[in-house]
Amino acid sequence: QVQLQESGGGSVEAGGSLGLSCTASLASGWPSKDFDMGWYRQRPGDDCELVSTISKDGTIRYADFVKGRFTISRDNAKNSVYLQMSSLEPEDTAGYYCAENYGGEWTDCEGGQGTQVTVSS
Repeated sequence: QVQLQESGGGSVEAGGSLGLSCTASLASGWPSKDFDMGWYRQRPGDDCELVSTISKDGTIRYADFVKGRFTISRDNAKNSVYLQMSSLEPEDTAGYYCAENYGGEWTDCEGGQGTQVTVSS
């Protein structure tokens, strides 16, 4: 239904910043409708967890561990969502996955291919 293409990520030292981008493309034949977008992550050995989500009207949700360090934004005209991460910690090392809920449920860490973020101490 929705294809997600992530970009950004990489390696950074603790305290540094990185930005992630994701563009959603609706498959041919599927009706256009409002849906939320966001980011999930999976740390090594851990389950997938929510990072942040944003609705089309700008309602935002952050996981507690974000602690004001990350900022999510969205460009509805481009069907894109962004995550600006600052004050990164080694514990933020994870695969980060763009997600959406077009089908009614979040795709969690299954929606896109993901992009790796590695934070060194």
